[in-house]
Amino acid sequence: MIATEPALRHATIPDHAGVGLKPEHYRHILETLPDIGFFEVHAENYMGAGGPPHRYLTHVRESYPLSLHGVGLSIGADQPLDNEHLKRLAALIARYQPALFSEHLAWSTHETAYYDDLLPVPYTLECLSRVCEHIDQVQSTLHRQMLLENPSTYLAFAESTFSEADFIAEVARRTGCGLLLDVNNVQVASTNQLWNSYRYIDDYPLRHVQEIHLGGNTPEADEKGRPLLIDTHDRPVDANVWQLYAHAIGRLGPVPTLIEWDAKLPDWPELEAEAKRAEAVMFAHSGERQERKRASTG
Repeated sequence: MIATEPALRHATIPDHAGVGLKPEHYRHILETLPDIGFFEVHAENYMGAGGPPHRYLTHVRESYPLSLHGVGLSIGADQPLDNEHLKRLAALIARYQPALFSEHLAWSTHETAYYDDLLPVPYTLECLSRVCEHIDQVQSTLHRQMLLENPSTYLAFAESTFSEADFIAEVARRTGCGLLLDVNNVQVASTNQLWNSYRYIDDYPLRHVQEIHLGGNTPEADEKGRPLLIDTHDRPVDANVWQLYAHAIGRLGPVPTLIEWDAKLPDWPELEAEAKRAEAVMFAHSGERQERKRASTG
């Protein structure tokens, strides 16, 4: 069980850009308190009882709102959720009072095996029921809403009877969960599966979106020479993702937006510049949305 700390006041996340909190940047952040909207951490990195990670995270949390992003619940797995993992997650949330908690529409466990990858699920009625049951269990245990993130995918299941956007919309309707729209994942999946990424955004249940992710991807080619994108989070946000983000913000208005950069980390100024670019896009295109709305009602 995670040791308790003095209670922190629950904070909300402003409609600004944030970045993932990495140990390489701990000291710079605490010494300079940069103008960043929020920080996000992977829950599983802080499930130990103490040590330097918790010391730094506690100090960061005293100055910034926090988003907690899970990677290990295995929401889509064809087996029960790990109750011990849920307990550790509940203790972490009680300790840090994050404004948002999110997980992936994916699975990563089978029996006693844990995989490094977030694997896709078929979009069927059977899977829908299982995912909804798991989300209901998570939200009941944590006593709070969970955000569900759309996946980055490389293949589709022949047995799927829903589109991805329709499947996610039905999950949100049945469970009351919120959504995390990962725009890079949309670009990756759309390129790999020959979808129209803009139509995907237009079909997505945007009214449930409470957070957006942006990240880098690596362009490759499959065995037939067709474009293949790999969701790597190890470089700046791609130009196509920036354009798709502008389209999404034009539909949504300002939404807390995270720059995901998890490998080959840059120095702090480059990461901060990505966040500032997200804010510039956010407010430029949300302003256009308001202008269109006023014109349509004028």
